[in-house]
Amino acid sequence: MTAITSDLDTMLRAARRRTLDLVRDLDDDQLMGPRLSIVNPMLWEIGHVAWFQEHWVWCHARGRAPLRPDGDRLYDSAKVAHDTRWDLPLPDRKATLAYMQATLDRSLAALHDGGDRPEITYFYRLAAFHEDMHDEAFTYTRQTLGFPAPRLQVDAAWEVATQSPATRLRGDVAIAGGLIMLGAARDEVFAFDNEKWAYPVQVAPFAMARTAVTQGEFAAFVDDDGYARRDLWCDDGWEWRQTAAATQPVYWRRGAGVAWERRVFDRWLPLTADHAMIHVNWFEAQAYCRWAGRRLPTEAEWECAAAHASATPASAAHAAAPVSRRFPWGDAVPEPTRARLEAAQLDVGSVDACAAGDTPAGVRQMFGNVWEWTSTAFAPYPGFIADPYAEYSQPWFDGRHMVLRGGCWATRARLLRNTWRNFYPRDRRDVFAGFRTCAPHA
Repeated sequence: MTAITSDLDTMLRAARRRTLDLVRDLDDDQLMGPRLSIVNPMLWEIGHVAWFQEHWVWCHARGRAPLRPDGDRLYDSAKVAHDTRWDLPLPDRKATLAYMQATLDRSLAALHDGGDRPEITYFYRLAAFHEDMHDEAFTYTRQTLGFPAPRLQVDAAWEVATQSPATRLRGDVAIAGGLIMLGAARDEVFAFDNEKWAYPVQVAPFAMARTAVTQGEFAAFVDDDGYARRDLWCDDGWEWRQTAAATQPVYWRRGAGVAWERRVFDRWLPLTADHAMIHVNWFEAQAYCRWAGRRLPTEAEWECAAAHASATPASAAHAAAPVSRRFPWGDAVPEPTRARLEAAQLDVGSVDACAAGDTPAGVRQMFGNVWEWTSTAFAPYPGFIADPYAEYSQPWFDGRHMVLRGGCWATRARLLRNTWRNFYPRDRRDVFAGFRTCAPHA
């Protein structure tokens, strides 16, 4: 067995194990769930991840026939409208689980039968990463629907909970900016089409917050009537706020006295002041920034801070050629002292934790804890060409989806690098998103 074969085998098995962990304890009614625009019926979705793997690894890359002749009609998300997925003649739980096992068995058998050629391994990685992303979606679906926290098998390396340091980090880090290469390098083993390819971008000097916005900081905005003040909201944001009747963050309520509580899966817990703010949409992040006299970073600024900026005095303004890093802290692989990932702890943590993950300039937790909204609309890089899975990026270059960076507590570590782009519509607040701010432009 080659090293590539072994790695891909491990990736596929780990993804499928996490998928099954996320639905194992749910009954048949929970597997279907209510008809909502922001979730899928999970019975459909677990069948979809199995279909996707078979479609690309077995049918597309190998030219073989699928196990289910009706698979495309049931599970192809490009063809099956979202609001019809509850009405499909889906196989029951037992049949769906059998289909998942059979497609995985075929994928692994094909892998061990000469499947480590580059033109084949691309699709194995695509299938594994696709399932990783759906596993994160399963996790926030459980949060949306108020199901209990999942019981997950976590790699031993991630089981140790990170401890918050005694010192609170606040304030800004001065970033010198300069000419950076934004996006994935052409020698990247795997990159999604929306990361391709790196191109030069000039970034002006800026100042970025050392940490993400906390729950305590956001509570101050809420308590200052932030949701009621029209001057803090852009036109589209105010329209969303009125339509959604949003007067506070989703999953928040007043507890005993006047203290805020937030729902974490099926439990109500006291707000934790130093933990990262989570479950806010782009409009809410923008309104907070106006209230605080701040702004969201651009996508280029975020990647500059994560991948290029070195430690500089606050007064420095040099423009030395940046050195690109794979991760915010360097090239060493992610682990718990550097980032809160892998759903090892089933909630956000302190923004002051994970000191080993600081950038050389001193920005903390650019990976993990919460996805971070940027001010940049999701759009193709110059020379964009859609990959074979054309539906992944291209339909969402619509001006309504915004770029998020950095991963969250539920993201698989193997998915991330500094160039990785996530994207959601501006009104989504069910996902594990927060934000950090920058000082206003001079």
